[in-house]
Amino acid sequence: MTECTTADKHCVATAARIVASKWTPSLVYALSNGPRRFCELQDDAGGVNPRTLSARLAALESEGILSKKVYPEMPPRTEYCLTQKGQDLVPIIRDMVVWGQKYASEK
Repeated sequence: MTECTTADKHCVATAARIVASKWTPSLVYALSNGPRRFCELQDDAGGVNPRTLSARLAALESEGILSKKVYPEMPPRTEYCLTQKGQDLVPIIRDMVVWGQKYASEK
């Protein structure tokens, strides 16, 4: 393996900052199968606190990882889906799943 350049280290740090944020891998994984509503994401992510989920979704939206669509109906319906930038994270998250399956029992 070749030595990491300064640019490589910056790129790894950028990816790690996003992927290492709590709940992000679970949310990206949940959204990898298509749009989800708030309550579905809360369930899929393992029961994250609604206030925390709202903050994570807003942060991921500001990072360009997901987009939010509000439907003008009664009652209002909001769906979240991955952007292309978010879709590009899916292989990384799936690799994390494979790695976790391989080593999870080694506690």
